Amino acid sequence: MINNITFGQYIPGNSFFHKCDPRSKLIGVFWYVVLIFLCKSFFSLALVSAFTLISVIFSGVNLKTVLKSLKPVLIILIFTAIVNLFYTSGGEIIFAIRGFKITEKGVNTAVFTVLRIINLVVVSSLLTYTTTPTMLTDGIERLLHPLTYLHINVGSLAMMMTLALRFIPTLIEEIQRIINAQKSRGADFENGGIVSRAKALVPIFVPLIISSFRRAYELAFAMTARCYTGGNERTRMKQMKIKVRDIFVFVYCVVLTSGIIVLNRLFEAVL
Repeated sequence: MINNITFGQYIPGNSFFHKCDPRSKLIGVFWYVVLIFLCKSFFSLALVSAFTLISVIFSGVNLKTVLKSLKPVLIILIFTAIVNLFYTSGGEIIFAIRGFKITEKGVNTAVFTVLRIINLVVVSSLLTYTTTPTMLTDGIERLLHPLTYLHINVGSLAMMMTLALRFIPTLIEEIQRIINAQKSRGADFENGGIVSRAKALVPIFVPLIISSFRRAYELAFAMTARCYTGGNERTRMKQMKIKVRDIFVFVYCVVLTSGIIVLNRLFEAVL
């Protein structure tokens, strides 16, 4: 399950979203996330899902690659669905056993919540797929620039946020290497109860933490050796400019917002 997880990676391309300004993509993704939680019916959520699929097409990223971004949250999706199925009361009872009931409202809530999370993860993944870490850092830094008046080091903050996303795939690969090394020494991660499985994870997390600290020190030394300094004094090779395609991103979000408002008023809420 850890293999081939693509979340946090940049995929080179020449698509519409690859050419967009990182600031418009950041604002668009934040706007999109808010709209996902404003959906109150399956009709409005279906509209969001359709726009998400269109966004995947505009990104030029393979659909299989996008689906791989759901692997890290697969357990969360299953757990959320089970909780909503058995602990949501109301509506007609579909199935009942030993005090546990599955109602019509529980099924609707489970499906609705899972679809929300899927749209959220896919849209967030498209941001990292189509934006280089450097451009993402510059975009965050420019958007957070007003915070400099509060004496906040926006450059360092943007760099930390970008590095956190950038090193997700690296940490996943490191976990896989440690697991393979432990399995070659006879470690068993699949058999036994919950307690034994939890104890088996200790030989994984200890070297992972040590490796993470080592990478952090190496990165800090490398940035220091290259005289990296964040802030306004740092120049940029590529200057960001808002173009027609960036305006289209905002129009895209406005159209989606209008559609959600109309559908929410036309149809009753499912929750």
